[in-house]
Amino acid sequence: MELDAFAWGSRTLIVGILNVTPDSFAGDGIVDVDGAVALAEQMVHDGADIIDIGGESTRPGFQPVSTEVERARVVRVVERAAASLDATPISIDTTKPEVALAAFEAGATMLNDTNGLQGDPALADVAAARDAWVVAMHNQRRRSAATDPVAATLEGFRESLDIATRHGVSQERVILDPGFGFGWELVENAEILRRLSELRVLRRPILVGMSRKRMTGEQFGWGVEQRLEGSAAVTALAVANGADLVRVHDVAEMTRVVRMADDIVRR
Repeated sequence: MELDAFAWGSRTLIVGILNVTPDSFAGDGIVDVDGAVALAEQMVHDGADIIDIGGESTRPGFQPVSTEVERARVVRVVERAAASLDATPISIDTTKPEVALAAFEAGATMLNDTNGLQGDPALADVAAARDAWVVAMHNQRRRSAATDPVAATLEGFRESLDIATRHGVSQERVILDPGFGFGWELVENAEILRRLSELRVLRRPILVGMSRKRMTGEQFGWGVEQRLEGSAAVTALAVANGADLVRVHDVAEMTRVVRMADDIVRR
């Protein structure tokens, strides 16, 4: 599927999460190349429109890894997945320009940056040189406390879009992610989800990534392995409130949730 030709708003896209790391918060990390590629193929079979590959955990309290380690984890997986899934866009989830460049050379066409282009300035340059699509996430961990989480998110988005423009990344190729769980408390996550439509004022596609995160069940004492139904609930609400893409672990189940929600909301 070519994102350039996609009719945004016609349906919600599914982004399958492929963590090539041993310390994923969701317990889904996989470091074997054959297994990772097989999982990518299964996710596409189950309904994923995009595969997002990451080699460094970003869970709370995560331990950063070196550029060399992260690059070694992802490049072979990206290369083989891109060859096997030639019609499916591959996204590289990284904050490091060297990793992004290696992934683009291996076949990735999208960057997912949890710093929203507000980290290493060279990352935006790499994306611009490759004319890549960019998911710019608002990261509240990088900011002070906010009284209005939606206003703070919009401020962060505007900064990311400004950086993109200055570095030659077309705003037409930027997707915005509110960054659920990245510095927000449960009540703030819930408020952003309820008010998600307010983020559409910037006229860019909105990606929601809440799969298995704290807000999908921690308040009820549900562990990560018990959050399938909670993830389904927030995914359906995200679609109802205007999400264009949802980033998920459980692709088969969430594809059915999204198709049902789309049938009601977008018919």
